[in-house]
Amino acid sequence: MAQECVNHDALTLDDGVLFHNRKGRAIELPQPLAPLADTHGHLTSFRKHDASIAICRAALAGVRMLVVPIDPVDEFPRKFEDAPAFLDWLARQVDEASRRIERCAERGLVPPTFDEGAFGKVAPLVENVRLVAGAHPYGAAELTDEALSRMDALLASPLCVGVGEIGVDFGPYNELPADVQERALRIQLRRAHELDLPVELHVRDNPEDESCQAHALVARVLEEEGVPRRGCDLHCFTQGPEVMRPFVDLGCHIAFGGAMTFNRSEDIRLAAAECPSELLFVETDSPYMAPVPLRGEECEPAMVAFSAGRLADVRAEAGHTRQATYDALWRNARDFFEPRR
Repeated sequence: MAQECVNHDALTLDDGVLFHNRKGRAIELPQPLAPLADTHGHLTSFRKHDASIAICRAALAGVRMLVVPIDPVDEFPRKFEDAPAFLDWLARQVDEASRRIERCAERGLVPPTFDEGAFGKVAPLVENVRLVAGAHPYGAAELTDEALSRMDALLASPLCVGVGEIGVDFGPYNELPADVQERALRIQLRRAHELDLPVELHVRDNPEDESCQAHALVARVLEEEGVPRRGCDLHCFTQGPEVMRPFVDLGCHIAFGGAMTFNRSEDIRLAAAECPSELLFVETDSPYMAPVPLRGEECEPAMVAFSAGRLADVRAEAGHTRQATYDALWRNARDFFEPRR
């Protein structure tokens, strides 16, 4: 374990600190005031990190829940042969993370504890790695019967707590027509209704074309199809309050991540300050958009601690206590992503 902790690409823990900048200076994590939940972290997309190490480091940062998206179009068979192969891979990552956590404990490196009187008994992260399954809008044209069959196999897993990420993307990396994306969104949204599951939405506007406003399209679809009984999460929200409000009116949760910490993201911070406490989430969208002060690094679930801390600061300026924000983040994630009985 000692060698592992010296390796910058591993746990970087020989000084007991989880993160360091590129010059090797230790970066202190904000102290979590409640258990943390990363409501959207892609364990399957790392370029540098090992997934089991990322789970271990997240646990040491105070993360007690991780929701992992899996895409039945993009990731099969490119990464995994079928649903059982992915589920086996995920189980192996969690098992290895458990062993890493035990070895860290031998060196005095342990996850933070939380007051059971305030939060009840909270399971360790390795018992709380969950998944959502859905075809990203990039793959909307390939949502075939075969892909839907894979998706259904993933949704049938007891680890699965939602449908996602699904939605509409008019950004620079997606040239699919609006009707193709809307069709895939409706198909998957109906699956969520049928299975009584919540959804995680991916929505991106085209800032250069006012006729390509994905948020307006998705809000219309939700009004027509209905928000699933178990709820809806607007994942990786990067807009201002005016874009957020129609979704809040529909009762959708709003998830803020690393982009909210960037210097030029004042509009996102205004939305974060305005978002009702009962609809608030925090996420990483790892391995993308690492938060300040680690912007530019490959993001990982442990970094949700930085975004949660910044979110608590932003909302404190709007009159919410930092404790209230941390409490809401945990309570909302716990209730929204409740495993099926």
